[in-house]
Amino acid sequence: MKPVYESNGYVEQFTLGEGDLRFAVKDTLDIAGHPTRAGCPALENAPLARQHASVVATLLENHCQLTGKTTLHELAFGVTGINPWSGTPMNPRYPALIPGGSSSGSAAVVASGEVDFSLGTDTGGSVRMPAACCGVLGFKPGYGVLSRHGVMPAQSSLDCVGVFARNATVLRQAMTRLSVAVGEPLSELPPMAFISAALPEIDDRILKVLAACGVRPEQAGLPALNDAHRAGLTLISHENWQAFSPLLASNAVSADVAARIRAGADISADALASAEQVRSEFTAQVDALLAKTPLLALATLPELPPTLEEAADPLSVVNLTRLVRPFNLSGHPAITLAVDELHGRPVSLQLVAAKGHDGLLVQAAEWLTGRRQP
Repeated sequence: MKPVYESNGYVEQFTLGEGDLRFAVKDTLDIAGHPTRAGCPALENAPLARQHASVVATLLENHCQLTGKTTLHELAFGVTGINPWSGTPMNPRYPALIPGGSSSGSAAVVASGEVDFSLGTDTGGSVRMPAACCGVLGFKPGYGVLSRHGVMPAQSSLDCVGVFARNATVLRQAMTRLSVAVGEPLSELPPMAFISAALPEIDDRILKVLAACGVRPEQAGLPALNDAHRAGLTLISHENWQAFSPLLASNAVSADVAARIRAGADISADALASAEQVRSEFTAQVDALLAKTPLLALATLPELPPTLEEAADPLSVVNLTRLVRPFNLSGHPAITLAVDELHGRPVSLQLVAAKGHDGLLVQAAEWLTGRRQP
């Protein structure tokens, strides 16, 4: 496979199935008869997958048409979406900005209108972050809600298959076809608590948008939020070392990604135990807050999305996942939706619900987008 530089996010296009909804999938999900390369030159000669990933098979069985596979940040291990080998998708709505990672192509093809929805994966914000950069909806269901059978890497305590859509109506349809129950549209939004954790101008803008919709959340805190972000980084480093270290022998993994994979070899047993302790403590904090109010609200990104030039150093933007990664650690469902712009860059709201209440987030997105001022 030769390097490509597509502007639309596709790395390979084809048509499978028939239906009224068209979708694309990140190239970490198996499609029978096609290789799963994960945007990595070390997997250029990967064997053809023998069967579809379970979520893909489910959608094809439920009147959806698969249009192709999308590019991504190499091995889904990065947040910018920049990939010189398999292609860096253009951010359709904000061309100067990064498309976000790792599910960059899946966000881009939805934002451009080329498909109705797409599938990505979210290990540390990799659906919600590119959705926020491209100004679309990005939904990470609770851990284990959607099958990861046929998804790379095979083992992960953090990763979830997630869905991108331009509007909540299509998101509802996609989730229903994936057998995730979504109740009737809400007549009113349930109470929410707001966590101020982004730059003040971002938090202020989100609160003003909510107020314009008639929503005035109570202020709340999650003391272990930053610790959860760091614990998530520890665990993904360890788990990606386990999953991808055999690829390093090829010397074909890009230098920056290879360096981050190698760093996982140095994660000690004590560090892993500490991260798991943070997981337990943070999960308890989120559960306790959600026992008082059905929804938590906070910014998706702590800063505005950077330009491609500003993100040239991958390590300089890791903290962009500071508000999304913690909910991979805890396993709670979370959704992001664009609500406004600041300085010509998108501002997105993240909502979090209790485990088992995935459908509530789709309903909340419907309610809010239906009342948001154009």
